[in-house]
Amino acid sequence: MAAQTRALVSGQWLSDAIRNNLIGPKLRVLDTSWYLPKTKRDPRLEFAQRHIPGASFFDIDRCSDKSSELDHMLPTSSHFSEYVGDLGIGNDTHVVVYDTSDFGSYSAPRVWWMFRLFGHGSVSVLDGGMKNWLAEGRPVTSEYSKPESREFKATLNQAWVKSYEDVLENISTKQVQTVDARSAGRFRGTEPEPRDDTLPGHFPGTVNMPFPSFMDASGKQLGTDQLSKLFKDAGVDLEKPLWATCGSGVTACHVVLAAHLLGHPGVCVYDGSWSEWFKRASPEHIISEGEAKKA
Repeated sequence: MAAQTRALVSGQWLSDAIRNNLIGPKLRVLDTSWYLPKTKRDPRLEFAQRHIPGASFFDIDRCSDKSSELDHMLPTSSHFSEYVGDLGIGNDTHVVVYDTSDFGSYSAPRVWWMFRLFGHGSVSVLDGGMKNWLAEGRPVTSEYSKPESREFKATLNQAWVKSYEDVLENISTKQVQTVDARSAGRFRGTEPEPRDDTLPGHFPGTVNMPFPSFMDASGKQLGTDQLSKLFKDAGVDLEKPLWATCGSGVTACHVVLAAHLLGHPGVCVYDGSWSEWFKRASPEHIISEGEAKKA
């Protein structure tokens, strides 16, 4: 089925699939909502109140590396396999991910990327998310029945994940373009970071492409012509290697998704992103118009 390889599916497509009783072992829907503590939103509670019929909840914090001091760093292959298998997902399941953010899409591209990273190409983002689903008057429910577990075998593509050391080396070699998906204020250092122990700013050589710029006012993904223009205007050449970063590796995946839609599937993510960089980097590797990091 061609739809399985599409990175985006429409609300109409998913709504037809639900109406035709296609949700099951071959098609799973995941609410992947995740919010920063400062937003005071509880995505699990929101899921219990209303979600797309047949959906399960994917918890980004639970499906992560618990030994890391950083938020929701990537889990091991075995942890990921076990976690998604428990959600009724096998290697032959088409997975559709969405979130409930006011942007239309916020954390869903992160989970889309995680599936692909762990060797599962049959994954799509619901274009426009819950925001558009509701705006289009589509059905929601509070009912939930846990899917029957399935076996899932993950194969990690480690080359797609970049570390602090990789980024540090690239600052001197300048071999790879880097894009930061945070807001312009956080990037420049003029707006606070949402984490109390972190000052805003960016590392040398990074281009800023705030993640909402990849979507239109309604929260749907821009068309390919507009996406192409965005990268071009930012001075990013998609024919050359590209790494994406953000606050903690979530919205960076919007850059990956946009490049993928333009036929460039290999954008890498700096998983630790700014929350790790600020902790570890020396002051000269932090560029900010605001308060400087103390040496």
